[in-house]
Amino acid sequence: MSDEEEYYEEDGGNDQGGEDYNDDYGGGGGGGGGGYDDQNQFQEQDYGNEQNYGNQDYGQGYGNQQDYGNQQDYQQQNYGGGGYDDEYQQQDYQGGYDDSEQYEEQEEAEPEPEEQEDYSNDVEHSEEEEEEDDDDDGYTQAAANTNYGENDGGNNENHGMGSLIKGAMDGFGGGGFDGVVGQIGSLISQGGGGDSSGGLTNVFSSGGMESIVGNLISSATHQFFGINPATGAIIGAIAGNIIFQMGGQNNSLSSIGKVVLDNIISGKFKRDVQPFTPGGGGGPGIGFQQQFQTINFQQERQRCLDQRCLFEDPQFPANDSSLYYKTRPDEPIIWKRPGEIYENPQLIVGEKSRFDVKQGALGDCWLLAAVANLTLRDELFYRVVPPDQSFTENYAGIFHFQFWRYGQWVDVVIDDRLPTVDGRLCYMRSQENNEFWSALLEKAYAKLYGGYENLDGGTTAEALEDFTGGLTEFFDISKGDKSTTLAMLVRGMQMGSLFGCSIDADENVKEAQLTNGLVRGHAYSITAIQTVNTYGGQVPLLRIRNPWGNSKEWNGAWSDGSSEWSQVDPQQREQMGVQFAKDGEFWMSFDDFMTNFTQMECCNLSADVMDEISEMTGVEVHDKQKHQWVEKSEDGEWNSRQGTAGGCQNNDTYCNNPQYGTYFQVPMDSVEHDGKCTVIGAVLQKYRRELRTKGLDNLPIGFSVYKADGSGQAIHDVSGQKPIARTKVFINMREVTVRFRVPPGQYVIVPCTFDAHDDASFLLRIFSNAEFQTTRLR
Repeated sequence: MSDEEEYYEEDGGNDQGGEDYNDDYGGGGGGGGGGYDDQNQFQEQDYGNEQNYGNQDYGQGYGNQQDYGNQQDYQQQNYGGGGYDDEYQQQDYQGGYDDSEQYEEQEEAEPEPEEQEDYSNDVEHSEEEEEEDDDDDGYTQAAANTNYGENDGGNNENHGMGSLIKGAMDGFGGGGFDGVVGQIGSLISQGGGGDSSGGLTNVFSSGGMESIVGNLISSATHQFFGINPATGAIIGAIAGNIIFQMGGQNNSLSSIGKVVLDNIISGKFKRDVQPFTPGGGGGPGIGFQQQFQTINFQQERQRCLDQRCLFEDPQFPANDSSLYYKTRPDEPIIWKRPGEIYENPQLIVGEKSRFDVKQGALGDCWLLAAVANLTLRDELFYRVVPPDQSFTENYAGIFHFQFWRYGQWVDVVIDDRLPTVDGRLCYMRSQENNEFWSALLEKAYAKLYGGYENLDGGTTAEALEDFTGGLTEFFDISKGDKSTTLAMLVRGMQMGSLFGCSIDADENVKEAQLTNGLVRGHAYSITAIQTVNTYGGQVPLLRIRNPWGNSKEWNGAWSDGSSEWSQVDPQQREQMGVQFAKDGEFWMSFDDFMTNFTQMECCNLSADVMDEISEMTGVEVHDKQKHQWVEKSEDGEWNSRQGTAGGCQNNDTYCNNPQYGTYFQVPMDSVEHDGKCTVIGAVLQKYRRELRTKGLDNLPIGFSVYKADGSGQAIHDVSGQKPIARTKVFINMREVTVRFRVPPGQYVIVPCTFDAHDDASFLLRIFSNAEFQTTRLR
């Protein structure tokens, strides 16, 4: 991205009653992300005299849920000595795929808590730290040369999920990481290639994988998003794997697409989706002017058919206003319809696949990585690309795509005029010249956000959420435990999660290619995991996709045509779909993945996805599987004119921020053994990408969770009160996320910007394995 993003760090402290998730991974969900973007520099501070808190468990429901008391890890930074009197230090973080996006971190000053034990030796210290000044409530500038995310210090016991796995190794014969590989790998090998289309369903339903992974993670698993260790049953929001068997990476409109289309035509399924109209929103005082009338796809297509004309979109015209707001393209653009570019245009040629997606002149590899993941999942693909359109039947130059936008699914209608240079598409395109679904999807997404240039720079997480309505978490795997990561990937693929990965960027070179063929600061998709038998034993492999779709691939062990493949049985290679081509896709060993990649993101899908897929396809999912996540959302805004833009706790006006009361009532069969419930909180700021045209961008945001006093009233004073959970940094990314566990009871959530008087609209999302209510308190 061309803008600057900022991190603002908060003090950790001794949270009362809550439990942030501990794992072996630094950074992550609590900061809302970070770690996938260009010039990827992260900062850490020494706050000392604090409990250390792991920001979340590794993956949505994959990590350690146990209570480790006072020996938890604050994976995001090192706290040393000032307690609540610590300054919030401002730091730089270079971020954003395809850009030089810069993040800054700041640290709040907070009131001093009770005396706490000093665990400052449990984590690494930043090479450059600001000297503390307990009397200063402001913040100071710090250099940007340290790592994001801490692992345990030399004398610190490993309390992450990796320790659980290590403790379970003795039961797996081989012992250690290799033993896990052997047990998991043999099951993966039996079931063919495990990809994110659900290709391992037969392995999972056999019971073997549930037993292996269930034992590895044991009672530390989320009962609402994982595997029931007692029964071996797959439970959670994306547990209906029978649905995934209906589609698959090699299907076009032959299975799920036909089912969905039949249900749409027959009227059995009608999606709750609103027509998208540009304008509106933007936040208090900065809203867009409403200029257009709503376009209904079916009605407008019929009008064009009746009048024998091709649709021209008045909301997103074929001119420069749709292309850029700041930087004019280098070459003159000519808009053409697909039939003017190639003969016999088709929406999907033969079968859609991850190879359909190739990047053009835009810096939107983050979007392409998400689109590549989408092609592997028919039941998700046809939610975004409705099957009721083509270049043959009822063609009228009009198409539509559906995206999740700030809590609501919207239908984006476009015409099929596409920008070209010298008769070739400028931006996203398919490998087949006459296939246009990917180019049209990108155009619809550009319309959603106000223009093509607005798509320059971002994170795969944004697009994954817009395609699924899911919730994305980020992980710094550079210091992660291998066994934990392997188990998480296997289970994540089975649970329907979508994965992306990247390597920390070089601050001096944009998307610098390494000698091993990988590219720094570039978004990749993880599309499959497979274990193969070799002369030296079983080796877990990952299939990874570069959205550039060219020869810039990994060239090390297990790359295209490497000698290692001679050890693999040809039949297994065929089952895995191994092919050697300059197509951007490659295999690499899991060990090499952990050695070379530093960041990973995982988009987890919520219960409403399961409900809608069941309705779309007619396949029922067991109630216990699809109702484990309870989800609620609240719209809000920080409005300086109304006195609700209070800023962070550095400001006396902090308690003027919007506040939301939550009351968790936990059924006995949905909690962990300790009686606590699991909660995922997320605050998403709206319209900020669209506001780039006005010179605005994301604000640094965060939120805190407090134990309520039982009065049912808003909090008026937080002096001396520690939050139960909170984002560890204020960061100007679109969404920040925190996972925590608390006993049943009443709590108050306070979303805020770092600075007071910053105006913006936001969406608060809460997921839990417990029934709960939310109430706007102020």
